Amino acid sequence: MKAMLLAAGRGERMRPLTDTCPKPLLKVRGRPLIVWHILNLVKAGITDIVINHAHLGHMIEEALGDGAQFGARLQYSPEKTALETGGGIANALHLLGDEPFIVVSADIYTPHFNFEECRNTLEDKDMWGNPHPVEKRDIAWIYMVKNPPYHLAGDFAVNLMGLSNQGEPKFTFANIGVYRPEMFHAVQPGEHMRLGTLLRQYADRGQLGGEMYNGLWYNIGTPEQLAELNAPLPAPARA
Repeated sequence: MKAMLLAAGRGERMRPLTDTCPKPLLKVRGRPLIVWHILNLVKAGITDIVINHAHLGHMIEEALGDGAQFGARLQYSPEKTALETGGGIANALHLLGDEPFIVVSADIYTPHFNFEECRNTLEDKDMWGNPHPVEKRDIAWIYMVKNPPYHLAGDFAVNLMGLSNQGEPKFTFANIGVYRPEMFHAVQPGEHMRLGTLLRQYADRGQLGGEMYNGLWYNIGTPEQLAELNAPLPAPARA
């Protein structure tokens, strides 16, 4: 199984930090955000990783190299201008192959996510072991988190049949998912397309699956949030 890390965003809200450093290379607890994901993917046995980039992309390649230092094999998908999340994935399909692959936004912080759990989410069988009809099988399986304060409306409702654009309560897309390559076949080369647009289309068709993730997860949006994560941990209480 391969994985892709989305690293092409400009990180406007993180300025001025991102004027001279791509957001995925900003550090939390002494380690670049993107490296937390690489190490967790390798830990799960997923070593073939594609990284797209645009803003200051040369710095990402210089910092990570071919991935050997992490036990990974890294390939890069450069974009002259960022193609948005869906467009960036479509642009890298030739590197990702014909099987389902993992995609993670490189600028989130979720140090304990177990990518081993992603391996079998899109098996072509239902919960009783019967083959899915091709037109009904899930095109994607995404992970959801409780709504953070800045996104209380959420994105998708979770029910027994999958994820839906209707219903309450809605939860927030964690920017972690597993996708079939055919989900992006209709995106034209160089087209700007948001992943969320595609996810909503397939949710309407009943082909979007997902589950809740309850572990540590942060979408770091501002320098203040980054500083909070890097603040010294409180001293342990004395007995």
